[in-house]
Amino acid sequence: MRALACLPARGTRALACLLVVLGLAACGAQDPPPPAVPHGYVEGAQETAEPQARLVLADDATGEVHLLDLATGQVGPLGSVSGPVAVTGDGRFAFVSSPTGTHVFDSGGWTVDHGDHVHYYRAAPRHLGQIPGTAVAAAGDATLTALSLSGGTTVMLDRSRLAQGAVAGQPADGPADGMVVPYAEHLVVPVAGRVEVRGRDGAVVTRLGEPCDGPAGQAVTRRGAVIGCEDGALLVTASGAGFTATKIRYRPGSDAPRATAFSHRPGGDALTALAGEQGVWLLDTGARSWKLLRTPPPIAVNTAGAGSPVLVLDSSGVLHGYDPGTGRRVARTALLSEPRPGATIQLDAARAYVNDPAARAVHEIDYADRLRTARTFRLGFTPAHMVETGR
Repeated sequence: MRALACLPARGTRALACLLVVLGLAACGAQDPPPPAVPHGYVEGAQETAEPQARLVLADDATGEVHLLDLATGQVGPLGSVSGPVAVTGDGRFAFVSSPTGTHVFDSGGWTVDHGDHVHYYRAAPRHLGQIPGTAVAAAGDATLTALSLSGGTTVMLDRSRLAQGAVAGQPADGPADGMVVPYAEHLVVPVAGRVEVRGRDGAVVTRLGEPCDGPAGQAVTRRGAVIGCEDGALLVTASGAGFTATKIRYRPGSDAPRATAFSHRPGGDALTALAGEQGVWLLDTGARSWKLLRTPPPIAVNTAGAGSPVLVLDSSGVLHGYDPGTGRRVARTALLSEPRPGATIQLDAARAYVNDPAARAVHEIDYADRLRTARTFRLGFTPAHMVETGR
């Protein structure tokens, strides 16, 4: 840059040069613009290349709650709950129920699914606090979690506020018969034998035409939101044209008890449910069909999705794998020596996890390799209740 030719100068020329120099100095003193916020940035969290799968485990005898990191195998304490009776989760937060209320734990691992790509995050796990009521089920999306309580009410929790440690739920707006399900930035709500779609402010957007008497059980899949009904299930889907409902009815002639609670892998398109002592239900939301699999009396069931084996833990502690197409058993392994109430099957895209309270252990199962036990985590406590997070 050439130096300014200001000197020698007098009068107005000197004044003009001085203003130019001061102006240049002022421009040079300005702070540079702040860097753009990277896509996927979450304050207080670290983005990772792999899912941060964890298990939240509650000991019903001592009340201690622990976190098992499935990547490292490390176990650490999360807190304590007086008399835990159940645990449920929304993918990040675990809700441990007790007679005096529901305790909320941040597992510190979660996934944000944008449809065409996903983000994985980790943060410090912690005990956030307690809310009144006993939670029996949770359903959530990236911004909102609906927590169903044993009295039939639903509490709505803002996930961003939960992440900041603020545990304050608000009752769902408007009447509801059963679980309120966050889906497609709206709320799917069964009420008076029908299902409504409401905005996040509680205002009714549309009333779906298909009836749904006796709603019980809910899930969100890639195909849409599912509400269990007396005669089958209602699949609610969103598109540019709005919301539509499809009834998937049970096959005629079935005498098995209906599905009242669903289990599935998050993001999967197949749901499972217990069918009393007769077996288990398999609901394929892609094929829009139910199938009853005849099994020994089951205590837990789950599946990774359409085409994956249906995993059934029976009352004698044997884990079975069933072909979802033929309904035939393709594998079995004696897993639990003393099965107890609360045993569950949690699974992700590659592994299944079964808690074994009597052995004070959790078994990791490779369900694609004839139910091979890949790892057994030996614990210093009783994992009576379990939920997987980070998915």
